[in-house]
Amino acid sequence: MEFSNMLMPHNTSVHLKGSQQQLCKNQVDVSLTLAKHLLLNYGKDSNLVLSPISIQVVLSLLAAGSSGETLKQLLCFLKAESIDELNSVYAHLVDVVFADGSSSGGPIVSVANGVWLDESLTFKPCFQHVVESTYKAASHRVDFKTKAEEVRNLVNSWVDNTTRGLIKDILAPGSVGSSTQLMLANALYFKGKWTEPFNASYTKHFDFHLLYSSSVQVPFMTSMKKQFISVFDGFKVLKLPYQRAWNQQYLEEKHSFSMYIFLPDAKHGLPALVEKAGSESGFLDRHVPNRPVKVGEFRIPKFKFEYTIEASKALKSLQLVLPFVPSAGLTEMVDSPLPLFVSQMVHKAFIEVDEKGTEAAAATVVDMLCVCSRFPPIEVKIDFVADHPFLFVIRENTTGMVQFIGHVLNPSASS
Repeated sequence: MEFSNMLMPHNTSVHLKGSQQQLCKNQVDVSLTLAKHLLLNYGKDSNLVLSPISIQVVLSLLAAGSSGETLKQLLCFLKAESIDELNSVYAHLVDVVFADGSSSGGPIVSVANGVWLDESLTFKPCFQHVVESTYKAASHRVDFKTKAEEVRNLVNSWVDNTTRGLIKDILAPGSVGSSTQLMLANALYFKGKWTEPFNASYTKHFDFHLLYSSSVQVPFMTSMKKQFISVFDGFKVLKLPYQRAWNQQYLEEKHSFSMYIFLPDAKHGLPALVEKAGSESGFLDRHVPNRPVKVGEFRIPKFKFEYTIEASKALKSLQLVLPFVPSAGLTEMVDSPLPLFVSQMVHKAFIEVDEKGTEAAAATVVDMLCVCSRFPPIEVKIDFVADHPFLFVIRENTTGMVQFIGHVLNPSASS
């Protein structure tokens, strides 16, 4: 059974209870911690985009199949008290963050989960219930032992289809072997139109200053309309809202998404800004522009790129170690005399930003083996010229959940 909430009716209010607000806040903190580590350690020389929420969903699935110290470590990393709490967070994400709004004027949003289990094994009933009822995962029985390459192609095709062709070949040839027993995957798709689109005829080339070298000429979008901008010590924040989805039956907003561009004042100030954003709890909530101001110079570069990472090494360096080493921790997934462990976690994301809006997608695939294998006055004009490296975030505003985050070092680079 494949799940895409694009096909599900949604009439859930987006008003959050205190407990839900705290759970979402915890997950945002996890997202920023993860993003900071990847951006500073793996994106020093290139553009980078990832969907931390995709990785968190897969880690939640791993937690549902874990026990003992491995479970404790996963819950600690995800800032959750229990598996039930993680399941509750995911259910809330489905109702709000992942709720498709295209039929009522909002962004196209979809999420899907998938599992591929070797035909020689069976799921334990409790894990199977979570996979099917909570995560609505498409379940496939496959033959890894003799048809590993065929299964790899099946997973790649599933990811390609669920991301509308944006994420291709997430698993490289030879990356799936005969000792694989189970694979878990999550795929996200987002396409939103700006509330105030840019006029393409005003787009012109200007210099974009690279982090530690020269500059490149790239197309910049511009507008004379008021913009949501706030000025802080050392950086500015721009909020670009996407068209919103409304629940016509209840005359209430389903959800709202925005892109936020965090622009350091210093041309080489991105690393310090990333460090700050990822180290201070609630950073995003404290730096949200909430009213439009007049602009002076205003330019945003167009960009389009993808990024792939094998994330297990990064997670281990963040002290999430046990799921990736042969141990007795991942014991609650399948009936097997030998415990499973994660041999690789591949994450791939894509983003394109232009005059109309944003299209983005991401996928996370886990391969598992057994052991044997502040605001100025409105009348003041503010300049916002993103002509040097900056951080961007796409998030759902009610929950604050981060769908995509990344940095742009060179808008002309595609990967």
